[in-house]
Amino acid sequence: MNRIIDITQELFGCRVWPGDPVPEKKTIAAIPEGSPCNVTAFSMCAHNGTHVDAPYHFLQDGKTIDQIPLDFFAGPCHVVRHAGEVTAADAERFLRETGAERLLVAGEAVITAAAARVFAAAGMKLVGNESQTVGPENAPMEVHLILLGAGVVILEGVVLRDVPAGKYFLNAAPLNLGGSDGAPCRAWLMPL
Repeated sequence: MNRIIDITQELFGCRVWPGDPVPEKKTIAAIPEGSPCNVTAFSMCAHNGTHVDAPYHFLQDGKTIDQIPLDFFAGPCHVVRHAGEVTAADAERFLRETGAERLLVAGEAVITAAAARVFAAAGMKLVGNESQTVGPENAPMEVHLILLGAGVVILEGVVLRDVPAGKYFLNAAPLNLGGSDGAPCRAWLMPL
């Protein structure tokens, strides 16, 4: 039996991009206070924790999260390990070794613009990493423009520290937030 590996950050204790609102929850009904049930309300940014970026995040005419086919977020995926900058040569090697349409880069890795161009030219469906941004933290825009401009979905903030490199089935379906530039997701892997 295959085991499911949760690669999602817990939302209320997640990493938050500087300047984004921190996720907050509020109990609006509680059984101990006489309510017949417990009810929680919450507020957050679409890019908190483990989340998916749609092209509309950086492209005014780009697709919103609800316009992207679900098969971009679910299907065969490869996890590769890397530390530091992912160069064009690294990206070419990952594609040559895996043949993947969906790729997650584990470790403290930063996708460079050159690597993003390789992924975009290959027609990738999804590229993701453990950081809260797929590109350099001090200048993430160029990498986002390259990937999202080519229709490559970006999955950010996954937790891969205990996940071995290899082939998996990925499900990172986002919440259906109509008209949104991104959405949180409950991402998981199953070894293939």
